[in-house]
Amino acid sequence: MKNILNFHYEKRKLDNGLEVILHKNSSLPLVTVNIWYKVGSANESPEKTGFAHLFEHMMFQGSEHVAKEEHFKFIQEVGGTLNASTSFDRTNYFETLPSNNLELALWLESDRMGFFLPALTKEKFLNQKEVVMNERRERYDNQPYGRAWEILFSNLFPKNHPYSWPTIGWMEHIKKFEFEEVKHFFKKFYAPNNAMLTICGDIEIDDAFNSVKKYFDEIPPNNSIPEVRTENFILSESTSIIHYDKVQLPRIYIAFPSVKSYEKEEAHLHLIGEILAGTKNSRLTKELVFHKQIAQEIYSFQYSGKYGGAFVIMATAKPEISADELSFEIHNELKKFLNSDVKEKELTRSKNSIKSTFIYSLQNIATLADQFNNYNFYLNNPNYFEEDVERFNSSTTADLASAARKYLTKHFTELRILPEDER
Repeated sequence: MKNILNFHYEKRKLDNGLEVILHKNSSLPLVTVNIWYKVGSANESPEKTGFAHLFEHMMFQGSEHVAKEEHFKFIQEVGGTLNASTSFDRTNYFETLPSNNLELALWLESDRMGFFLPALTKEKFLNQKEVVMNERRERYDNQPYGRAWEILFSNLFPKNHPYSWPTIGWMEHIKKFEFEEVKHFFKKFYAPNNAMLTICGDIEIDDAFNSVKKYFDEIPPNNSIPEVRTENFILSESTSIIHYDKVQLPRIYIAFPSVKSYEKEEAHLHLIGEILAGTKNSRLTKELVFHKQIAQEIYSFQYSGKYGGAFVIMATAKPEISADELSFEIHNELKKFLNSDVKEKELTRSKNSIKSTFIYSLQNIATLADQFNNYNFYLNNPNYFEEDVERFNSSTTADLASAARKYLTKHFTELRILPEDER
């Protein structure tokens, strides 16, 4: 694997604190501009949630020199694509477009970083507030199983933990958003020294960096960005929550507190997730979906963030199968896993699956750019690709057994989503 994933890059910084990561790949005449702001829902307070996600919408409503919706118009007119996303830890905006239009993307991103507030109106704010409330209704409140993750995480993590509220925010908080609060949130977090800009594609490194300086150099930093403070926690007991919903089949979520992003045992837990329910031949899938035929589907995976993590098992019951029976069988199979040895064949198959998926994804320059930012954000090392893969390569069956005993034998939170007619 040596050298295959050793991507040449340069990391530079503007005087205002903006980190710039540059990678040249001239295989296609395309370029991706990917900017991470170090603000997500974790930077909110338990009493006022949803601001970070609101800005994923607000930042497309125009800035001082770009009219409402013109960001989309300009990029799409040159054949480009664009989008944004919000997580617990960061907000991300990105464009992929012909490389000769690099400066267009930089101008658009710099204008909304440095000149967003002059164009912000109460009308735009109220419009997007309504859009977010509708998104909340459609994708969470009125979607089958739509509230599962927020119910699960709000019971798994302590009340004031930054992962205990949903990224979109609670509806009662969204309704109470005030115009001045939104402006204050932008001033606090949307600054060059709280951002990372990655450019990947058909570029000349020095020319691209000079273009970044041209458009971003004059934007002032904010030297009073508050830090998120949190502590590790241990569940004092296992809990089971029942939520009735407009669903046809029971679904179960089981979550164990685990590790943060890139901590030592994270790779081991990812591999355990793959062995338990990653393929048709994985243990839970083979036993509960194909052999006993009590589950429609089953998944297990490790979720990690900057401030915490969880190992999650999720399963949907077959018709006529109760949540009690499905839960019993999941825990029974988990005990079998904990009391047996991981086979080398299982481990090799899981390693190969994770590595091949990861390496294949990096053929897309947009994914590659996002991964540069990911590594820079969590590790301050944009070129962690080889080390990342080596975490999995070097994992042994003993490592997995140790991680399983450490995290999957302790207290957990279990959520059961049941059909309303079972109430």
